[in-house]
Amino acid sequence: MTDKTKNSAFPKKEGLSHLFAALGYSLAGAKRLIRETASRHEIIAFLAALLLFALVRASLFQFLGLIVLFLVLLAIEALNTAIEETVDYISLETAQPAKHAKDLGSLAVFCMLFANGLYILGVIVSRIWV
Repeated sequence: MTDKTKNSAFPKKEGLSHLFAALGYSLAGAKRLIRETASRHEIIAFLAALLLFALVRASLFQFLGLIVLFLVLLAIEALNTAIEETVDYISLETAQPAKHAKDLGSLAVFCMLFANGLYILGVIVSRIWV
């Protein structure tokens, strides 16, 4: 263990304990993300999309595509939340770079929402008109 990891507020774990620690961090992140209204809306939309895919008899690969896109959306939503929390912690006053950081995070989420919507629409239209 280096001096840097000994003095860290979050000491590094190694081996199998690292895997369990990483799982714990991920679960803590999921619990934090679920407190965001936007992520709850995205989960509801995902469940509705799953139902629509079942109704139009989407293929297994189309379902997998939906799941992958949804997971990427959640990952970007988590990063956006991390940006917002970090900016709010660091920047006590309204500063233009802080606003830019938050706006860019929001744009990333919007792009993924748009990609998800296009995919869902494309699958539904292709299944109905085939």
